[in-house]
Amino acid sequence: MIVISYDISNDKLRTKFSKYLNRFGHRIQYSVFEIDNSSKLLNNIICDIENKYAKSFREEDSVYIFKLSASCEVVRYGYAKHEEEDILIV
Repeated sequence: MIVISYDISNDKLRTKFSKYLNRFGHRIQYSVFEIDNSSKLLNNIICDIENKYAKSFREEDSVYIFKLSASCEVVRYGYAKHEEEDILIV
């Protein structure tokens, strides 16, 4: 799993970046996305950030990318607890 967290001060850029990340994963918090782990996908995201977004970031903006291995444990509570359950529709 890849977790991407961001804090971008410009509203227009933040919205554009959020829509971009939404194409690859799902939002788990307001400015945090969970994306399935794929080295090709991660390389594409990093390349896009560097080429399309980084030059627009201000000094106070930040983007964190956490690459979690299969051995990492994720503990969820509340609504997030249901994120790990498979849904079967009959």
